[in-house]
Amino acid sequence: MVDRIVKRKKYAVVVTTYGEVEDLKIRNLWPSSRKILRVVTRQIVAVPDALIHVIADYRSVRHYLKWKRSRYQSTFLAIHRAQTKMLAEGIASADVLPGADITVLDAYYFVPPYLDRVIESIHEKYDGIVVLPLIPVESAFSCGVACQMILDACRESVFGKVRVVSRMWKDERLLQIYADYLFGELDESIKRVRQWKVGLVLVIHGTLVRDSAGNPPTVFTGLDETLEFFRLMKERIMSRADNIFLDVRLGCINHSRGGEWMEETTRKALDGFRNEGYHGVVMFPFGFFADNSETELDSKAELAESAFPVAQYIRCVNDSPEFGKWLAARVAEELRALANLQTALESLEQKPSNAVII
Repeated sequence: MVDRIVKRKKYAVVVTTYGEVEDLKIRNLWPSSRKILRVVTRQIVAVPDALIHVIADYRSVRHYLKWKRSRYQSTFLAIHRAQTKMLAEGIASADVLPGADITVLDAYYFVPPYLDRVIESIHEKYDGIVVLPLIPVESAFSCGVACQMILDACRESVFGKVRVVSRMWKDERLLQIYADYLFGELDESIKRVRQWKVGLVLVIHGTLVRDSAGNPPTVFTGLDETLEFFRLMKERIMSRADNIFLDVRLGCINHSRGGEWMEETTRKALDGFRNEGYHGVVMFPFGFFADNSETELDSKAELAESAFPVAQYIRCVNDSPEFGKWLAARVAEELRALANLQTALESLEQKPSNAVII
């Protein structure tokens, strides 16, 4: 009797995010700006094909000059690679799917290696794919970009082959990691001002409230999820025994086009604390898993300009160990769920039909 040879299954985990130009040259900014316009901006603003290159090239030059003047060097991709490495090590050490091979890859929406091309190149080579968008709150402008790229590449095979990690913002483990990380990073200078009022600004990317015609947006914006994420985070922070903050406020980073964006801006939060006589302010970008130009350059600059007697910017969780362990746990859960689904589908395909044809 010949033993049946069972083929080892192969799974890919694709860790993805927006991406940011690492080598600051205008020729590197051009393709990134054009892709952003085509994939994201056109969801909310009508941009004719003839103007794509003109607008993108203008934005590229503007970003180049701004980053040069500020001497900003992006660490976004370096952080993302470190996060991907942490995840790969965590998956390998956990032996998530015995008898299966798991490969961890990184990809980006707007800089190489592009997510759409990575998915196209691997979707027939692997038995299953888990896509991990490192963006805590999903919307048409964030995780929705990944979903569309996956649908375009995998088409009819997407259901039984691909899982996208989502709703990370409501995971109790992440909320606890965030709170522990925040309080663990506080400077002594902040802790010593207990006799004064100290505020916290939780920074996140804002989203559309109304389109340019004053109507609710036709795309999924993640507005309710953003507000609920903030509520959960504020509640957890304010209930801690070691809490030093008198109040916690939302600080949104908004764009200027497409309609009306969220009114709870970082500037409004900082101005409110100043007008109410706060002595110290802490800023933490809870809406981002990795520091980028919007956090390290824009938000950090607003905090510095606000000139509070005591102020601290706390970097994103980036490649902190506890965050890495949580990512590995989340991906392991998705891999097992995908493998179980495939097993169930395979059993249905092999089950003989009892149907009687009349």
